[in-house]
Amino acid sequence: MSSLLPVALFALSGVLIGGLWSMRRQGSSRAVVGLMAALALLAAVGGVLWLLPGDG
Repeated sequence: MSSLLPVALFALSGVLIGGLWSMRRQGSSRAVVGLMAALALLAAVGGVLWLLPGDG
């Protein structure tokens, strides 16, 4: 399970990036695109941090 979560987070990040790209091309507001970008970045950072070695 521990190796599946980072992959899922990276996949979520990719889906969010694709969605925000599509929304931006359709003329969505900057606030919504910014929120989607922040969520995509948060998912990607979570995936990277999950892969870092820790004390566990």
